[in-house]
Parts: sequence; C-alpha cells; structure tokens
Amino acid sequence: MREGNLEAPTRHPLDWRNPDFYDEASALKEMERVFDICHGCRRCVSLCQSFPNLFDLVDATDDGEVHGVKKEDYWKVVDQCYLCDLCYMTKCPYTPPHAWNLDFPHLMLRAKAIKFRKGEVKGGEKFLASTDVHGQFAGIPVVVQAVNAVNRTAFARKQMDAVLGVHPKAWMPELATKRFRWSAEKARATVVTNGERTPGKVAIFSTCFINYNEPGIGHDLLAVLQHNDIPYVIVEKEKCCGMPKLELGDLESVARHKAANMPVLARYAKEGYAIVSAVPSCTLTFKQELPLMFPDCAETQAVKEAMWDPFEYLVARHKDGLLKTDFKAAIGKLSYHIPCHGRVQNIGKKTEELFKLIGNTVEVKLTTVERCSGHAGTYGVKTPTHPVAMKIGRPVFKAMAAPEPDVIASDCPMAGHHIAQGMAEAGTPAKAVRHPLTVLRRAYGL
Repeated sequence: MREGNLEAPTRHPLDWRNPDFYDEASALKEMERVFDICHGCRRCVSLCQSFPNLFDLVDATDDGEVHGVKKEDYWKVVDQCYLCDLCYMTKCPYTPPHAWNLDFPHLMLRAKAIKFRKGEVKGGEKFLASTDVHGQFAGIPVVVQAVNAVNRTAFARKQMDAVLGVHPKAWMPELATKRFRWSAEKARATVVTNGERTPGKVAIFSTCFINYNEPGIGHDLLAVLQHNDIPYVIVEKEKCCGMPKLELGDLESVARHKAANMPVLARYAKEGYAIVSAVPSCTLTFKQELPLMFPDCAETQAVKEAMWDPFEYLVARHKDGLLKTDFKAAIGKLSYHIPCHGRVQNIGKKTEELFKLIGNTVEVKLTTVERCSGHAGTYGVKTPTHPVAMKIGRPVFKAMAAPEPDVIASDCPMAGHHIAQGMAEAGTPAKAVRHPLTVLRRAYGL
C-alpha cells in the first residue's frame, strides 16, 4: 500500500540555474516518474485539465501504464498546467518530506522553461504576459477611450484572436483613464501604532492590474487604511511582479523583474513596513515563487517576511485590537470566491473572516465558494484554453449564483469578472461584481 505524507508540505528551492534544469531528456525522465505516481493516485483529477489529459493518455495505452505514453504527448499535460499550486498544497500526499519528493507544479514549470528556451512560445503569448508593455497606454484618456472602444468591436476581437490568440468571447480588462499610481495620494502619515502581530504602517505594491486596469480597487484599499488610521506609502517605483512571465516559463524575465523590484521593496521591509498587494498572484510571487528561485538572496527573503495579503493584514490588525468595526452599510447577499493563489498562501480564509466580522454589525448573508474559477491568468483568455477555463469554472458559476446574490466578489479581480461571465452565459447574471476591498469600503460607509 502507498502511504502518503502526513506532514505539512515543504517546498524545495527551484534549481533553475542548474544546466540540468533545461535538459529535456532529464526532464522527460522525471515527468515519467511523477506521472506514474499521479496515475496510481488520481486524487487531483478534478483540479485542472492537466490530470484528465494525463489519465486519458495512460488509459489509451495497451497496458494502461505510463511507459506506453509517447514522450511528445507529455506536453499535452504541461500546456494545461497554469501553476495554481492546488495539487501541491491541498491534494498531493507525496510532497516533500515524503521520500517520493513530488512537486508537480514546479516540474511543469521546468517543462515550460525548456519550451520557452527552445523558442516554442508564440509572440502573442509573450505580449499577453508583458503587462508593463500594454499597460503603458493606461492613463492617457483619449488613447484609452479609443483603445477600449475598438477592443469591444467584433472586428478587433477577431484580429486579437488571429494575432494574439485571445478568444473572441473571453472577458478582457479595459485600460483605466487614470493610473492608480498617478491618481493616488502617495503617502498618508498618522501616528504609528504597532500591534503584536502587525506592523503599524503599510507600503502598497500597486500591481499591474490595479495600476493600469482597475485603480478603484487601490483607492478602496487606501480608504480602508485611512479610516483605520494606518499610515501608508505607495511603493516608490515598481515593475510587474513577474508572475505572468513565470507562467510562460520565461525565468530570465522573472529574474529581471525581481532585480528591479527587490532592492526597492527590501528597503520598506527593513524599515518595518507591512508590504501589501491586493492581487493574490502578485502577493504569492513575493511570498513563494521568488524566494524559491532566489533562496540565498537576503533582500528577497526579507520581502517574503514582510509581504501581506490585505485581508490577512486587516484580520491580524483586528486581533491586535486596532481595527475599527464601525460598519454602517448592509452588504446583503454576498457570494464570495476564494481564488487559488489566495488559498495556497496558507493564511486561512481571512477575507471570509472579515466578512463575518462585518456581519456582527450589519446584514451580510455570506456564501463562500472555495474552488478554482478556471481563469488562471492568461489561461482563461487564450483561444485554445478559454473553453476549458469556462468548463473548469462551471461548478463555481453555479455555486455563486445559487443564493441569488446582490454582490459577487473574489480576491482575484480577474477571476471575479470570469465568474460573472460564466454566470451570465448560464442565464444567471450577477447584479454586481466587486472586489472584497470595495465591499469592505462600502460596509464602512466610505
């Protein structure tokens, strides 16, 4: 009998500088070993399309074993992995310290890195992952209005499909007329009150999405901090966290983004700030992926320790007795989705905890859905994978719609819109889609 690991999973550093990391024969050999273990377990079959693809390939062989699967078909498994990490953090019984040492997501990342280095990633995919590039149009009103208007047309969506590989029906974010970093008050100072669990001041890493696409979420965060007398600064300068590049396997670009961000962020960490990012994927990049890529970098490890999810910080602030609970506005029926990159941070259900805290004062009828929405960064918008993303998200769409909510919310703003699209296509459109920070600000009556 195969015995699983009962200890908490331990992540080994990513040995991406080792030349063997990019050796395709070596990687395929390791994939065969891991796929054989996964085939014998099948616990992760419901998580994403990688595992059904793998099991179908194995089941189609003459003897139903992994050695009969053609090596070129392994990429059908790799290409469906969007590095959500749920298999590693919530399902797999064979992660380290188990002797089998199974890390499926980082093995898929290794394969993606090999594919990228071989030049097999299309230009459209590279452009979609270059958020700092296409975000440069944000904040120029005339340009933004023209770009957004054109991008809504069927002709433009057809061209985006042909050139960039963006599915014509996939939800796409619009550019903001004012960037968050341009329109936000750069700093707000009050008396610093340190808590037992929480630093008394916050440095805000804007993220590309909030800076270029939905700055209102950033302003909601500022309003909540101001209401709670928490001083803040906007990080002096920043580049994309690097997660979109990581998902492509472009690890050298991830390293360049890290080189730009880390010296700046490390200064805030050393000065005692809590560094907060309102997009779970960005927070996870600094908490997990970069520390695993650069385990010997003192700055990276310092930033890891200083990085907080906003609701993780606010709930800890409440436990320190320093969060205001003077909520004034009822939320009503709220369907809340916990995204994958929030779940795998191992912080618990902090947003749900705060929503329940609001419910002690004003009306909140909360439904929490803890399952992958299928959006997964660019996976949900690409032409080959958008239909799969909608299929993966179908149980979430149904569960979010069941209570006939007044509001749906997800810590991942892109997942929130993806869910809203799925609900609308199922004939149960959402009345309102808001980020949890927006919900919290409204509950305060701000």
